[in-house]
Amino acid sequence: MAECGVATVHRVDVVVVGAGIVGLATARALLAAEPARSVLLVEKEAAPAQHQSGHNSGVVHSGIYYRPGSAKATMVRDGRAELLAFCAEHGIAVDRCGKVIVAVGPDEVPRLDALEERAAENDIAVERLDPAGLRAREPHARGVAALAVPSAAIVSYPAVCEALRADLARDGATVRTGFRVDAIDERGDTISVVDHSTGERVDARALVNCAGLHSDRIARLAGADTGGVRIMPFRGEYYELVTDRRHLCRDLIYPVPDPAFPFLGVHLTRMIDGSIHAGPNAVPALRREGYRWRDVDARDVGELLGSRRTYRLAKKYWRTGAGEIHRSIRKRAFVHALQALCPEIRGADLVRSSAGVRAQAIDAQGNLLDDFAFASTPRSVHVVNAPSPAATASFAIGRTVAARLPRV
Repeated sequence: MAECGVATVHRVDVVVVGAGIVGLATARALLAAEPARSVLLVEKEAAPAQHQSGHNSGVVHSGIYYRPGSAKATMVRDGRAELLAFCAEHGIAVDRCGKVIVAVGPDEVPRLDALEERAAENDIAVERLDPAGLRAREPHARGVAALAVPSAAIVSYPAVCEALRADLARDGATVRTGFRVDAIDERGDTISVVDHSTGERVDARALVNCAGLHSDRIARLAGADTGGVRIMPFRGEYYELVTDRRHLCRDLIYPVPDPAFPFLGVHLTRMIDGSIHAGPNAVPALRREGYRWRDVDARDVGELLGSRRTYRLAKKYWRTGAGEIHRSIRKRAFVHALQALCPEIRGADLVRSSAGVRAQAIDAQGNLLDDFAFASTPRSVHVVNAPSPAATASFAIGRTVAARLPRV
């Protein structure tokens, strides 16, 4: 590797790129497997958990939606148990409030039936509710049938990340913020990452890529074969119920998802602080960290418009995508979607809240990857698709990555 512009060299056993919840949990798993390892996390932002880990609904998912035997199904099952145990150990508040999944009309009942069958296959307890049973759980929700899922819970994932970071510091790992990886070189028994803007290089014996929204780019820098997978960022926009209308939702109210589209639709979620968030929609972001329509990056836009996979995706989902964009631009359309679940909601009940950006991987044929995905080189492991429910599954993802990493 050329030394031009490199002033500082760090040497460690493992470098982890990305300090979101998956990167932090992976570093924890690496140290649990080999406590003597030296581990350094490099993070381009000024603090950990600034993107997907800090901009989400805070739900600890049950695993009801995922194909039996898939990575999502198994890692959510195992990861949520570890996550809940970690929260109990560290005094992090968790509310095991449960949720309802509502069929708003007779045409959705067959999909609700299929979801109930999937719950049984995944060994997840559910209760079938008629309209009266739904009203008993959520007095302001309306539907012809519903599933109650008692294992769903809510938590503050930023609080989990902060506890993870504190544990890692205690155990000798370091988080280096403000480090933007722009070169990777794997030679012999060393893999190096460089941030030319700061003049820093890290020489490690192994690398883990948990870079989320930039995971595909980091994988390409490392020469990993991802099968042509690229990240497409989708922004999820939220509204929040004004304080005196929070009674309209007790806990979590979800629609029956469309099995052809890996997003759950707009729903109502009580956060751990008591606020009620409504959303998210799912619109293509014009920047990988595009939390607003005006957040635009020329490289990111060029990558989207210059790729055939974008047009293949648009051809498949243009009708669904148009609806999502319509709900983004017009509050009335967003409110109308929520009224299918909770007819009493009015536009005046909602104020704009935060947005999140989902790192969704797309293959060369324009298909949305519906499962977690990984890639490797001799000295690196790359998490190339870990959208929701990755926060719930993060501890299991970390153990999986640690097991795949070459022993150093």
